[in-house]
Amino acid sequence: MFRLAHISDVHLGPLPDVDYRELASKRITGYVNWQRNRRRHMRDSILDAIVGDMKVAAPDHIAVTGDLVNLALDREIEMARLWLETLGSPHDVSIIPGNHDAYVPGALDKACRAWSAWMTGDGQKPMTDFRHHFPYMRVRQDIALIGTSSARASAPFMATGYFRAAQAARLGALLDKAGREGLFRVVMIHHPPVRGSAAAHKRLFGISLFQRTVRRHGAELVLHGHTHEPTLYRIGGRDNEIPVVGVAAAGEAFGSRRPLAQYNQIDIDHEGREWSIRLTRRGVTGPTATVTEISSEYLSPHRSHKVLLRA
Repeated sequence: MFRLAHISDVHLGPLPDVDYRELASKRITGYVNWQRNRRRHMRDSILDAIVGDMKVAAPDHIAVTGDLVNLALDREIEMARLWLETLGSPHDVSIIPGNHDAYVPGALDKACRAWSAWMTGDGQKPMTDFRHHFPYMRVRQDIALIGTSSARASAPFMATGYFRAAQAARLGALLDKAGREGLFRVVMIHHPPVRGSAAAHKRLFGISLFQRTVRRHGAELVLHGHTHEPTLYRIGGRDNEIPVVGVAAAGEAFGSRRPLAQYNQIDIDHEGREWSIRLTRRGVTGPTATVTEISSEYLSPHRSHKVLLRA
């Protein structure tokens, strides 16, 4: 059995001191949002509790699906790099960027350079141009972890993502390669690749292209973040459904209108010739930082049997 832990939307805080020149951009709207809302609801103590419980579960690998920072300030990017070092070695942790990591033009290049050790594929050269770097693939045991990027700087009050033809072609080639080797293929993307899953100003452009790519070339699981919601969708028809799993923000604290902090524990195993996928959601359920099991269900093809659900 392979145990994969999935967290997203870390939004590390608190914000470092901000120079007024750094706010002469889209960052001013994000800064106001942080001061009014996010700083009250995103707590490092909650994130620490989530990570602590996750490490007790001893996952074989950790997937982080974007939004490590808030405004993509240089000091935030460096702080996130230091946090990644505490989360785990680059061999054991794979990350992809989110829209907050690409908050303004030029920020994504800086983030990718700083975090490249955690988002470089097996045998891949060090990152020099993020536009051609994604997707990357890492193989751990019989699991292929494939990281895509939907991150791109967008206009004020927008949080859209993009998945284009060039990346789709590269993704298809990696899915084919992993499929020929009989690997379980996990595709990571920040924005949910499902219509209606996010508001129009936060949607992914290229949903149809992404879905066509994974249907045509095959995948066993898609992980995403962005919405701060523990969601489950499916791509494909009755005979070839691909689970698409979202997760609550890793630091969401009591008092927020969104679900409290959670992480996904995904146990992947063989059942004869079939893959078995068990999704367990663990998270905070009240004003304390106690992390408990919230739900557990099987996501194997043709089966979605829920075995536990707590209010």
